[in-house]
Amino acid sequence: MILHIKDKSFLKKVMPYLVCFSAAIFFAYELIQMHMMNAIAPMLMKDLNLNAMSFGNLCATYLLADVIFLLPAGIILDRFSTRKVILTALGICILGTTGFAFAHGIYVASICHFFSGIGNAFCFLSTMMLISKWFPLQRQAFIVGLVITIGMLGGVIAQGPFSLIAEMLTWRNALMVDAMLGVIIYMIVYIFVYDSPIKITNNTKSSIPIVPFWNGVRQSIFNIQNIFCGMYTSFMNLPLMVIGAVWGSLFLTQGHNISLVNASFIISMICIGTIIGSPIYGYFSDNTNSRKPYMISGAILSIGVMLLILFTKHPTEPILMILFFLLGLFSSSQILGYPLITESNPKELTGTSMGVAAVIIMGVPMLVQMLSGVMLDFCWDGTMKNGSPLYSLNNYLISFSIFPVGMVIAIFSAFFIKEKRQPIHLKNTRSTNFNFLR
Repeated sequence: MILHIKDKSFLKKVMPYLVCFSAAIFFAYELIQMHMMNAIAPMLMKDLNLNAMSFGNLCATYLLADVIFLLPAGIILDRFSTRKVILTALGICILGTTGFAFAHGIYVASICHFFSGIGNAFCFLSTMMLISKWFPLQRQAFIVGLVITIGMLGGVIAQGPFSLIAEMLTWRNALMVDAMLGVIIYMIVYIFVYDSPIKITNNTKSSIPIVPFWNGVRQSIFNIQNIFCGMYTSFMNLPLMVIGAVWGSLFLTQGHNISLVNASFIISMICIGTIIGSPIYGYFSDNTNSRKPYMISGAILSIGVMLLILFTKHPTEPILMILFFLLGLFSSSQILGYPLITESNPKELTGTSMGVAAVIIMGVPMLVQMLSGVMLDFCWDGTMKNGSPLYSLNNYLISFSIFPVGMVIAIFSAFFIKEKRQPIHLKNTRSTNFNFLR
C-alpha cells in the first residue's frame, strides 16, 4: 500500500510522530494487560482462590513470556518488517486477553496471561526500532520519553478506571471490553505504522547490513554496556512493574484500610508521575548531551521517596497520592537507559541489543513479583477476610524492602555505564526520503 500526500513538507514533519506514536498505543495497551492485575487483585484472588504466592506467580507469567521472547523479538525485529511483527504480536495479545476472561482456574489464566505477555515482548522493542529509524540520536531520548508517556496512559487506565469497570460489569466482562479495545488499536496500527523512512523497492535494498545470527547475539551479550543499562533500568522499573502492576492496591487496601477504587487511583499516580517525568528527563538529557547525572540523581531521589512510603506512619490519602506521584516522577529516569543502548551498539544490532537488555529489564521484575509473593506468605499469620488472605502492613513492609535495595544497585550500575556523546553538528540529520511502500 502506498501513501499519497501532496504536501511533502507536512509529511516530513508529521509522519515520524504519527508512525511512532501509533505504535506507542500498542505499548499502552500492553501496559493495561499488566497493570489491570493490580486493579482486580482482590476479585481475582477470591474468584480463583489464590494466595499471595499463587497470585504473584500468575502475574509473573506475563513477564516470563517477556523473558523468553525478548531476545528472539530483538532478532526478529532486526530481520523482518516491524509493522508485521507489531500486528502479529498484538493479535496474540488480544487472544490471550479474551481467553483470560473465560478462565476459571489458575492454570488456564496463567497460560492466557502468558500469551498477553508475548505481545509485550514485542511492543516496546518494536517502538524503539521505529524511533531509531525515524529520529536522529540527539532526539531519541525525548521521543522515548513521549512514547513512555503514551504507554503510561495505559497504566493509568488499568488502575482506577479499570477497577470501576470491573466493579460495574465484573472483572470478566471488563476483560472483554479490554479485548474489544485491542481490536480498535489493531486497526490504528494497520493504517498508520510504516517500517522506515527509507524507500524500499524491488531494485533497492536497505543500507543496513544483516549480521549473522550468532555473531549478533554474541556481540550484543558481550557488550557490557547492554548489561549495565539493563540492570539500571530493571531496578528503577521495580515500583512500576511490581507495586503498580501487582501489589499496590492490596498494600493500600489491607495495610492502610483504603477502598479498592481509591487505592487504584492512588497507585495510578506512579504512572502519572512517569508520564510527566519521562519527557522531562528525555528533554534535558538530549539538550545537555548527558545521561548519567540524571540517572543517578533520579535513583537517589527515588530511594528517599520509597522510604517515605514505607515508613510514614498513618499517611493520609492525599499524602500517599503525592508520594506515589513523586516515585513515578523520579524513577522515570529509567527511560534514559534505552537511548544509551541504541547509542552503544551498531545500528544493525539495535533490535538484538535491545532484546538482550530487555531480558534483564523484564526478568528482574518477574523474579521480584514471585519473590515478594513468597515473602508475603512467609510472614503471613494465616488471617483470612472475605475468603482471601489478609496481610498486615508489616508483611508488606518486609516484602517491599527490596525496592530501595534495588535502587541502590541501580546507582552502582549507572556508574559503570559509558556515555557516547554525539557531535552537535549531527543534531538534525535524518533521512528525508518519504516515499513509502507497505
